[in-house]
Amino acid sequence: MRYPQHWRRLVAVLALGGVASGVFAGAASAGKVSRDAFHDEGAFVLRNFCDVPGLDVRVSFTIDARVQFVPRGRDQLAYFLQHGTRAETLTNLANGTSLTSFTRVTEKDLRVTDNGDGTLTVLILATGNGTLYGADGKAIARNPGQVRFRLLVDHGGTPTDPSDDEIIAFLGNVKESTGRSDDYCEAAVPALT
Repeated sequence: MRYPQHWRRLVAVLALGGVASGVFAGAASAGKVSRDAFHDEGAFVLRNFCDVPGLDVRVSFTIDARVQFVPRGRDQLAYFLQHGTRAETLTNLANGTSLTSFTRVTEKDLRVTDNGDGTLTVLILATGNGTLYGADGKAIARNPGQVRFRLLVDHGGTPTDPSDDEIIAFLGNVKESTGRSDDYCEAAVPALT
């Protein structure tokens, strides 16, 4: 897995995809606007970071986000809006060198379509700014702008209740990044080694 793929899905799939559904259990059936906030932190190891054999990197992260959904349209399908930040420390396990990154993202469901087969297709606009900082604290890569992508979601037999939804697949980008898109791997690998 290349790090940018992990980074780009930081809120929609990785952070909010599973969390947001559980946050709204019960409120969904009431057909009203629901809001919540959450905090998460953790760590994991990416083996062969950025496809470099033997480069193993520990990623420690903190996520803070606010999430809301509003039932819309005649079918009252849930439309999500989420604002979040993710701070990361990337540490080369072999030499202890660390980089940091900070990302601020807003994501908004633009269109939710009931496919009639137990799934929803969700078109999402994600916009924000991500910056990767070297060991000296100076920015070495940036990724501002916006992207649009689609997700396939199993609605669990209840298309108007997001509490049992599960993301099945990333269906691809509809619109590639509109801003500067530095290659984080190109910047991170030499800085970590």
